[in-house]
Amino acid sequence: MAKSQQTYNKSEREKKRLKKREEKQKKKEARKAEAKESGKSGIQFAYVDHNGNLTDTPPDPSQKMAVEAESITLGIPKKEEGDEEEFDPVRNGKVSFFDTSKGFGFIIDTENQEKYFCHVSGLIDEIAENDKVSFELEKGMKGMNAVRVKKI
Repeated sequence: MAKSQQTYNKSEREKKRLKKREEKQKKKEARKAEAKESGKSGIQFAYVDHNGNLTDTPPDPSQKMAVEAESITLGIPKKEEGDEEEFDPVRNGKVSFFDTSKGFGFIIDTENQEKYFCHVSGLIDEIAENDKVSFELEKGMKGMNAVRVKKI
């Protein structure tokens, strides 16, 4: 004789699902009955006060302020020539570790003492540990990487 496909676990899950569905239907009916009793129908409103908080009372019309549409700026204001800061992408540092057999290492920036990953593909000159170098930063998969590395 063949075994039944309906296991105990399956039947228990089905019972739980049906019980949950019944409870949901009861809650729905209770909400409908409560709405009929209270007599409130339609959409309830929420107002935003002058601090940006939600309230159930409408704002005071005496505190209303007129705003000219021209005074509202949409987007980013254009930069003028004097506003831009000169940024030098070339940084200086010291090689803290470099493994030539594996082809990677780390450079410590002299300004902020941050460690940056350096791969052999980003080298211009050959480097070794404790060499002073100049480099540029580029976003890598796990953070900033040192590229275009030259010995000073």
